[in-house]
Amino acid sequence: MTTAVPAPTDRPRIFEPARLGPLTLRNRIVKAATFEGVMPRGTVSDELIEFHRAVAAGGAALTTVAYCAVSEGGRVHRDTLVLNEASLPGLTRLTEAVHAEGALAAAQIGHAGLVANTLSNKRATLAPSTRISAPAMGLVRGASTEQLAEVTADFERSARVAVEAGFDAIEVHVGHNYLLSSFLSPNLNKRRDGYGGSLAARARFPREVIERVRAVVGDKVAVTAKLNMSDGVPKGLWLDESLQIAKLLESDGHLDALQLTGGSSLLNGMYFFRGEVPMAEFVASQPKLVGLGLRVYGPHLFPTYPFEEAFFLPFARQFRQILSMPLILLGGINRVDTIENALDEGFEFVAMARAILREPDLVNRFRDEQAVEGHCIHCNKCMPTIYSGTRCVVREAITHLPLPSVPVH
Repeated sequence: MTTAVPAPTDRPRIFEPARLGPLTLRNRIVKAATFEGVMPRGTVSDELIEFHRAVAAGGAALTTVAYCAVSEGGRVHRDTLVLNEASLPGLTRLTEAVHAEGALAAAQIGHAGLVANTLSNKRATLAPSTRISAPAMGLVRGASTEQLAEVTADFERSARVAVEAGFDAIEVHVGHNYLLSSFLSPNLNKRRDGYGGSLAARARFPREVIERVRAVVGDKVAVTAKLNMSDGVPKGLWLDESLQIAKLLESDGHLDALQLTGGSSLLNGMYFFRGEVPMAEFVASQPKLVGLGLRVYGPHLFPTYPFEEAFFLPFARQFRQILSMPLILLGGINRVDTIENALDEGFEFVAMARAILREPDLVNRFRDEQAVEGHCIHCNKCMPTIYSGTRCVVREAITHLPLPSVPVH
């Protein structure tokens, strides 16, 4: 009796090494950027280092430090790290800790733009066009071309520091209506100069930044971009234009991969989370006046979207159809079969966030066939913890459960 030999397949396997630009990743699972909430006054704390060391020890191939502002004005708030020379010693410790666990480290760099809290930062911020911003708590002026040149130089400096600190990859943040993303949005960019109007003009500034980042780092590290497929707001960026932008970025040849996302931290914060909205916890985490505002405006800023596994996949397929460059699938990935199916469809990597926050060792458990699905319940109660140290409150509760008492006979 003969034994059937399985037919050969070119399908990539989850735990086979894979190339990302100049890098070899140990598997195809990336820890997506999620603000860690442990950067008091922008310092690299021991807690920040341990956050990423634990992710690396848990099996992810690449862990992403977020969010690394390129300037003080580009911070989300005062407790945001600025990727500059002052942060170099701490970030070097972080990358060394990640490397010691066999993983690689990425720095997500960007400028918050309209999402920056200017009262907390005590710095002005920038926008494509002058408009009111709720996070900025006031009017944000449209940037001059001279200011855009300064921001580009800030990206260059931060990229150099990232390489010096030992980061293996740089992720340029072109999503969620942060500054670069806001230039792409027809809803936010009303400029009449060479940086506004047509799609090509709106894409000019992000493309220039990515080009300069690649120029200063060369082929030493991988360079990726986190790109909005849709802003999730009326008159915002949508597939008809984001697909064309992706083609432009591919033709420029400066990126090793695109990570596909969506939503607006300015106008629609649940579009890239999905699931329950922890409004009571958000209100409780804020000062009284801000909390009162959230009670009134919160439902508009955080609309409810039902959670679905791999919720960005239908949009991302459109990009896979027209692009040859590597793509990273993001959004609600919790199961082994989801990852396998994504690889079957031609995505080179997947990015996971909440599932790994719930179980930092989930990737190892997948690898060792101890689990086929994570324990994340998509309650989103981790979101308000960004102000006190980003964590899964369910995991925290389980960790601190009292031991059962031993009955005495």
